[in-house]
Amino acid sequence: MTTRRKVLHVSVFVLSGILPAGSQSFRVQCPTTTITHPTAASAEPAYVGATTFALGPKGYLVPSIRVNGAIKCQQISGGDGYATMGDGTQTYMFSFGPLSGLAKIAAGQPGTDFPNEFNVQYTGSTPLAPGDPATTGPSFSYNGAVGLVPDADAVANGLCTGTCLDGHVDPRQIMDVGVMNGNIPAPLMAIDEDDEFFLTLTNVGMIMRPDLFEQHTVHFHGYPNASAFYDGVPDASVAINIGGSFTYYYLAPDAGTYFWHCHITPPEHLQMGMVGQIYVRPRQDRVPVGSGLYAALQTQQGDLRTACNPAVDILCTNPLPATTNTITRASTGNYAYNDGDGSTYYDVEYPIQIHGFDPNFHFVGMTFNPEGFTDMKDKYFLLNGRSYPDTVSTGPMQTQSTDGANHFSQPLPSIINIKAGQKALLRISDLDVTEYQTLASLGIPMKVVGYNAKLLRDQAGNNLYYTTNSITLGGGESLDVILDASDPSYVAGQVFYLYTPNLDHLANDAENFGGLMTEVHIN
Repeated sequence: MTTRRKVLHVSVFVLSGILPAGSQSFRVQCPTTTITHPTAASAEPAYVGATTFALGPKGYLVPSIRVNGAIKCQQISGGDGYATMGDGTQTYMFSFGPLSGLAKIAAGQPGTDFPNEFNVQYTGSTPLAPGDPATTGPSFSYNGAVGLVPDADAVANGLCTGTCLDGHVDPRQIMDVGVMNGNIPAPLMAIDEDDEFFLTLTNVGMIMRPDLFEQHTVHFHGYPNASAFYDGVPDASVAINIGGSFTYYYLAPDAGTYFWHCHITPPEHLQMGMVGQIYVRPRQDRVPVGSGLYAALQTQQGDLRTACNPAVDILCTNPLPATTNTITRASTGNYAYNDGDGSTYYDVEYPIQIHGFDPNFHFVGMTFNPEGFTDMKDKYFLLNGRSYPDTVSTGPMQTQSTDGANHFSQPLPSIINIKAGQKALLRISDLDVTEYQTLASLGIPMKVVGYNAKLLRDQAGNNLYYTTNSITLGGGESLDVILDASDPSYVAGQVFYLYTPNLDHLANDAENFGGLMTEVHIN
């Protein structure tokens, strides 16, 4: 794997949407194979035991038995855009946008791809246009890496045959799609334990603030990343300049709900909207149907990266249940964690990102005025970038930007649909800068099973889950909550509310407009 970064001063070209040949260093990376995953895969393999390693012919460890996980890739832009608040105000943002998995993002799904989805050149009959897929509409189905093109030099010199897609890009496509294409929340990411994740950040510049040569980074908050180089904190890592790309590398460790944000002047860039969610699915999802969950968790102790021995590791996060059981992998649904007893089972999942905007801070951020950090006070309160009643609107929300095109500014709905008899997992994260936030559930209690991407279980294996009708989070915290509609009293047609009891957070800078509230529908 290689990384390329180049310090440039090309604001005039960025503003025009045209980068002259040789004046940019946009690249994407998505290898089909690696040392850890030597065979290309387009699906997650079943988990039947830990991967074992042996010394390979070149002197480093290679998998010898069982290869778990797969390779996943995603490309995002760093720039700016607009979002529509519950009172109709169009609010300026510093923001991330999708440059891969566009059709998935528009459908409310994670934009994360397998290599065979990512390494696909766009060959549509019409060129990619500003605002795609909002511009194109429901017929848009492209999920590959925007801008990916054959290596013309390699083709001309006879150095490759076939598609010749090796990370070279057409900067015009990236600028057309990436400029003013900010999302709130930032593009959703989802990977599985044991995956290798290649995340490319391409900095397209902030068009509304050409005076700012703003760098951007990606920091996975609370994520147990072994390498500081890819942690996104510029003191110990790198920052990506306008006109440059950088590929972060992660080896997915413990399951749970995490989130990510830009770590350049964090109070400013978080407040302005550069925040998103990532979650890691557990190995238990890949245990073959009918296999015992307790035995499967015992088997995981053979993987030294995630082995849990409470006798010697007081920070062990995933001990075996206190008692053995014969519960087997269900034929439907998934699990929030490697619980070993099926207690975190769910049928459907919904990521819910809590955030707040200070409208004055965003206004002065757009108008070249000094930003009042000490006076920062949120007045717009958002669930997945929306306020009620926008929270219960289906499909992506559009905002017309200064380029004259509509963009999917808020692609992720927050309406919760559960079939009677089923369970829903809410992956709730709070990325608010100035406020604590409370969510209450009326009529359908919340069972909290995870906190800050850790299963709620003590070192003796006792589950510490608790049932409540309200949860409170500060900025930088996450909870995994299960809503259980399996009781016969829940029938199709019922509607419940998930809302904040803080009345000043049930408005958007004025009375009678949304805030933190959404609906839970029993179908």
